[in-house]
Amino acid sequence: MQQSIEKLIETYKAYTACGNVANYIPELGKANPTDFGVCVYTMDGQSYCAGDFEKPFTIQSVSKPLVLLLALMDHGEEVVFQHVGKEPTGDPFNSIVRLETFDEHQPFNPMINAGAIAVASLIKGDSVDHRFERILDMLRKITGNNNIGMNESVYKSEMQTGNRNRSMGYFMKDVGIIKGDVEEVLDLYFRQCSIEMTCKDIAAAALTLANHGKSVETGEELIPRRYARIATTFMMTCGMYDASGEFALDVGIPAKSGVGGGILAAVPGKMGIGVYGPALDEKGNSVWGTRLLTDLSKEYDLSLF
Repeated sequence: MQQSIEKLIETYKAYTACGNVANYIPELGKANPTDFGVCVYTMDGQSYCAGDFEKPFTIQSVSKPLVLLLALMDHGEEVVFQHVGKEPTGDPFNSIVRLETFDEHQPFNPMINAGAIAVASLIKGDSVDHRFERILDMLRKITGNNNIGMNESVYKSEMQTGNRNRSMGYFMKDVGIIKGDVEEVLDLYFRQCSIEMTCKDIAAAALTLANHGKSVETGEELIPRRYARIATTFMMTCGMYDASGEFALDVGIPAKSGVGGGILAAVPGKMGIGVYGPALDEKGNSVWGTRLLTDLSKEYDLSLF
């Protein structure tokens, strides 16, 4: 597999020129569009990495299924799904249209911004700092990296430019989806998006999901199996923004992308994959990362279908 990954990097590195880094958050616009990295962790303890796999980047929407896990552990399914739905939208991740026009005014799923903000409002804690530390603790546990933290510059940039997210937050407060202080909820959401990880960290988190919530090394249950299944199901149906259906057909594995260029992909029972490539397509997914995962899935028959 190491040779396959290195070959795919050489094949697709030119495709970074076909995309653009996210610039609606100014700090993300500073990313190098030619960066690309990948790391694969398998159930038998093997790792295959290449490119910029040790370069930290902010995970952005890759955080959504991971924070959902904590909300589920805090409250259970019944409570969480009183605040957010279970269906894909086909709309851009930052769209507010269905939130306003849908009769229940509930975000359609936790993988869009409105849904992730609603989920963030459910994280338990005495303060924003406490809630965020609980998110970090969970990520450190499922990745085995105790040094995971937040990029302060990206966080400040998110805070200064997140007006559309604010509009969603205040709308959901108005209709009763969010119960707490809106600015605190948004603060937590901006922090979770600004968490820095590497391809290795992403692959480790994906491997935990692929192993149904258990540590591959120790067998300890880090996440209840049912909640790991919920997260990976959302990744399959809604994880690649409004290109999720196409990705499910072409690649066929649960994955979650972020506009920082990351993709977390979990192949149940087989492997966890972390990809980084900040040059994005028009849907907000890593150009080269999507192509690499497509070929990797075909070569190793990873599709679930």
